[in-house]
Amino acid sequence: MEETKILVVEDEQKIADTLNVGLSENGYHVEVAYDGKIGERLFFMHDFNLVILDINLPGINGYELARIIRARNTHIPIIMLTSLSTLNDKIEGYDAGTDDYIVKPFEFKELLVKIRVLLKRTMNQNVPVGNILKAADLSMNLDSKEVRRGNDVINLTAKEFQLLEYLLQNKNKVVSRASIAVNVWDIDFDTNTNIIDVYISYLRNKIDKPYERKLIQTHVGMGYILKENER
Repeated sequence: MEETKILVVEDEQKIADTLNVGLSENGYHVEVAYDGKIGERLFFMHDFNLVILDINLPGINGYELARIIRARNTHIPIIMLTSLSTLNDKIEGYDAGTDDYIVKPFEFKELLVKIRVLLKRTMNQNVPVGNILKAADLSMNLDSKEVRRGNDVINLTAKEFQLLEYLLQNKNKVVSRASIAVNVWDIDFDTNTNIIDVYISYLRNKIDKPYERKLIQTHVGMGYILKENER
């Protein structure tokens, strides 16, 4: 069985070393970098299955490093591990291309669960060429990660892509905010956060706003629907 390799970029040595030991004990091969520049170098030297990043890193901060990694590899899972916990911090992390966000201090078991979920999702994306989701003139290629509206290529962040994929998989069905939270963010829905509405707005600006026909619709009090049919 092929070894699963995880890159940990964390400048607090105690945390980094604890992660190294804990992940290694759970069967993962771990490489550790204590600053962003070394993390970038390691990423380009080795083939990793998942990356764990701190935000406040010397050399290159976590947001910048996430963008570099995402530009090189569109599907590798990235978990951001940080003490910054505001909604704006999380949105900036997701915009940089991260898949999940864990706030320090955290339970190691929680991190393990998120790693397993993201790795499983990545493995499930290894589908035959030509696996394409469509609704009207919108198409998503799950192999190349290319999204098109008509002949236009639409650039999405990793989290926007996952959200659109979920809407396409459930096209013509109303999906609640709670189901989006569980299936896209792997979290229980928090009524005090508007992060789902924020990302729906991001998607609308990219796949609907420039076009006459609007696909994403709101059902007040119920959720959202990506509606393929005109009526």
